[in-house]
Amino acid sequence: MTAPFHLESHLTGANLALAYGKRLVCEELDIAIPTGGFTAIIGPNGCGKSTLLRALSRLLAPSNGQVLLDGKDIQSIPARDVAKRLGLLPQSAIAPAGITVSDLVSRGRYPHQTLLRQWSRADAEAVEQAMQATTISDLAERSIDELSGGQRQRVWVAMALAQDTPLLLLDEPTTFLDITHQIDLMDLFQDLNRNRGRTLVAVLHDLNQACRYATHLIAMREGRIIAEGTPREIVTAELVERVFDLSAMIIEDPVSGTPLVIPHQRTGKSVA
Repeated sequence: MTAPFHLESHLTGANLALAYGKRLVCEELDIAIPTGGFTAIIGPNGCGKSTLLRALSRLLAPSNGQVLLDGKDIQSIPARDVAKRLGLLPQSAIAPAGITVSDLVSRGRYPHQTLLRQWSRADAEAVEQAMQATTISDLAERSIDELSGGQRQRVWVAMALAQDTPLLLLDEPTTFLDITHQIDLMDLFQDLNRNRGRTLVAVLHDLNQACRYATHLIAMREGRIIAEGTPREIVTAELVERVFDLSAMIIEDPVSGTPLVIPHQRTGKSVA
C-alpha cells in the first residue's frame, strides 16, 4: 500500500444530538477521535453506533451540536474536500448494475480528479494496490452482480482504500465475511493504522476483535457513550454486563495479550 501519511486530519464532535426525523437516536455526545489511532465503536444493536458514524462522515447532519473536521464544521466543507480527507465504507452500499470490480474500485479516485487533473499513473497504482491488499485482483473484470456477499464486501473495502485518505471510517466492515477473510481484513486495517499512519474508526460487533485490534474503544448504549479508553482500561466484566446485559469473565488473550471476553449467559436468563 501507499507510504505513511504526513498529513493528519482531526475529527471531533461536540454536544451532538442525532435523529432521523423526529426520532432521537443519540444525544449529548462529545467525542474526539484519537488521531493516528484505531477506534472501535461497540455496543448492542440499535444503540446508535452506525448513526454516530454517519454523523462523523457528513452523511447525517446533527440536530444539535457540530462535527468538526480539522476544526471546521464538516457540514460546511464541500463534499469533494471532505472526501480527500475522509473515506467511508457504509454498511449497505449499492453498486450500479453491471459495473465491473475494477471500475467500482476506481471510483474511489474521483475526489482526487479535476478538470485539469484526469486519470493518472498514481490513480492506477492506488487502485491496483487496493485490490491487491484486499485479494480481489483476480476479480477485476468480473461484474459486481456475479459476486458473493463476501467478495462484494472486499470490493467496497478496496474502493475505500483507493480513496487514499488519512481518515477511514468503516461501518461493520467484516459483514458477510467468513472468519479467514475477517482476520485478513482486520490485519490489513491494523497495518494501515500502525505502519501507514491512517486514523481508523470502525463499528464492530465482535467485541473480542475490537479488543485485539483497536487502540481505543467507544462503548455505547441507548444513544449515549458509556465508556471510552483503551481495551485494557475499560473492558471489564462490569462494563460488558452494563452495555450488553451479558454476564462474562475477562481473561488475557493468550495470543495478543488483550482482554478476551468469555460469556456466561444473558443477565436474568437461565441455562437449559
